[in-house]
Amino acid sequence: MSVSRTTQTVRTTPGWMREYHYRWVWQMQSAPDVLWQYAANTDRFNRDAHVPDITILPGVSELPNHQQRLQMYRFRLGPLKLVPIEWMENPFEWIKPHQFGVLRTYSRGPVAYMRTFTELRARPEGGTELVYEVWAAPRNRLGALAIPFQIGLLSKRDFRRAFMHYDRLAQEKRPLEAELPHTRPALAPGGRTRLTTGERALEARDIDRDLIARLIALIERGDDLSLARMRPYALADAWAVPRRAVLELFLYAARAGLLDSRWELLCPLCRGAKAVARELGEIPQHVHCDVCHIDYQVNFDQSVELVFTPNSTIRQIDNAAHCIGGPQVTPHVLAQRVLRPGARQDIPCPWEIGRYRVRTSELPGSQFLRVASQGDREARFAASPDGWQYGEVVLRPGGTLHLENATEQDQLFMLERLAWNDQAATAAEVTTLQVFRDLYSREVLRNDVQIGISGLTLMFTDLGSSTALYREIGDASAFGIVMNHFDVLRSVIGKAGGSVIKTNGDAVMAVFRRPIQAVSAAVEAQRLLAHPPEGVMPLSLKVGLHSGNCIAVNLNERLDYFGSVVNMAARLESLSKGTDIVMSHDVYSDNEVVDYFTHHADLGKSSFQSTLKGFGDEPFELWRVTTTVH
Repeated sequence: MSVSRTTQTVRTTPGWMREYHYRWVWQMQSAPDVLWQYAANTDRFNRDAHVPDITILPGVSELPNHQQRLQMYRFRLGPLKLVPIEWMENPFEWIKPHQFGVLRTYSRGPVAYMRTFTELRARPEGGTELVYEVWAAPRNRLGALAIPFQIGLLSKRDFRRAFMHYDRLAQEKRPLEAELPHTRPALAPGGRTRLTTGERALEARDIDRDLIARLIALIERGDDLSLARMRPYALADAWAVPRRAVLELFLYAARAGLLDSRWELLCPLCRGAKAVARELGEIPQHVHCDVCHIDYQVNFDQSVELVFTPNSTIRQIDNAAHCIGGPQVTPHVLAQRVLRPGARQDIPCPWEIGRYRVRTSELPGSQFLRVASQGDREARFAASPDGWQYGEVVLRPGGTLHLENATEQDQLFMLERLAWNDQAATAAEVTTLQVFRDLYSREVLRNDVQIGISGLTLMFTDLGSSTALYREIGDASAFGIVMNHFDVLRSVIGKAGGSVIKTNGDAVMAVFRRPIQAVSAAVEAQRLLAHPPEGVMPLSLKVGLHSGNCIAVNLNERLDYFGSVVNMAARLESLSKGTDIVMSHDVYSDNEVVDYFTHHADLGKSSFQSTLKGFGDEPFELWRVTTTVH
């Protein structure tokens, strides 16, 4: 439980045009880094504090967390909207997980300006001392009456209630994505029947009943802000269940009419959704981000994410915005500060090992930072008209970044984590699932679109001595055996997380997101085919594996892959003898594959070199893996 030791300070200046200053202090049980993800979600906080929804007005830059012109109606009387308020919202500023705040300058309404500041201080005995401050000045006598009544009396209770609620969620480890409020929102007309029908459709499949129940409860009772953009991997982490199980559940649920899906095309800088596609066929090859003023090429690895929302015939989701800025809008930005010309600011270096960059919203380029245990204690990052310092700065965790604005205009500095969010169900992962290709076989790219994918693993297989098989037992019997072998491969490949792209005669082309998936699938397939149940003819399977970058295309109304990686995998299969797996060094040296071999001593491994047709005269280092040690 949260300890509610609250203090409030109010400071005013003489006259009715005075500035009001409110300061509240609450003692929380959760640590700052845990509480941050709840308290720093300003859109949710404003909604929970009963701040009315807002409208973005045109004519001002739409940079996320930058200056924007907004409007709201503070009071309502039935259908009538009273007291229109318009303001310029300056960029939010924050340092995760310690503080955040914003200044709003009003052009219409009873308030002249308002500034808020939230600070999360770690307590020596554990927990957080949360300080929330508001400065506000009235524009007229109505504002002089409204500020102490609205902020000092009504909002104070809402602020406290919201922060205490977030502290309880943090203590109980209840992620916002999976929160189930006590209230039950009204379903759409006929929504209850459709929900029940969809639930039965899921139960008819081989899906965990507990996962189905969780999804149904979430659709029925979940928070609107969470349901507006449901991310399967984030929910899987919140439920502490395998990610692939939840992603496949969502794909089945969308097909059953419980959910609607969409592909979001994310900008590589601000990482906001710049375009939305309902199907793969609507995805363009290039997208323009009018926020960051850049054109970027779409790739399946980072810039295309699959998200979901409840089907509108079951439940209507309120997408009203209560705050368009704040740390939650750009979670990869760990710190953001506005510096005046010539100003300097020190911010702490992140504790997490990895790569980062410092940039501003106005200047091109950036300065790269790597956090490593052997780094320096401090470094200078200066934004100048001549650009940024060349090279990469290495700092130790907890060091200091000295930011400096050496230009003649205000600069919005940002410290960004370069690693993309690993909770994104990207197109690269979704399209390699057998469930997706089975359920959404008509989802293909436009004929004129080719989209890059990095880090796929291709598998090519073929039956050994299949020609002799047809000659010895006849076409009909051999055909049945070949079809059964396809069933085995499809099952093994799908179980491992891959998918069959196409078959050609006795051959199969399959794709996986990670090398370990392909290796484990190949080993299991060879063992099952070589040692089938009694009465079934044993078969030898030739396998070739290679990893690298591919191009996704539309071929014969199916999603297909092309590139040198595909061609090399096909060449490696021809080197297989039927009782082994031939793989490239890229596959063999993968960390997960190395660990797999460490725990499977029964696998024989030997290296060899060979030239490959179409790849020049230079021999490649290859590996032959046998499922039985000779």
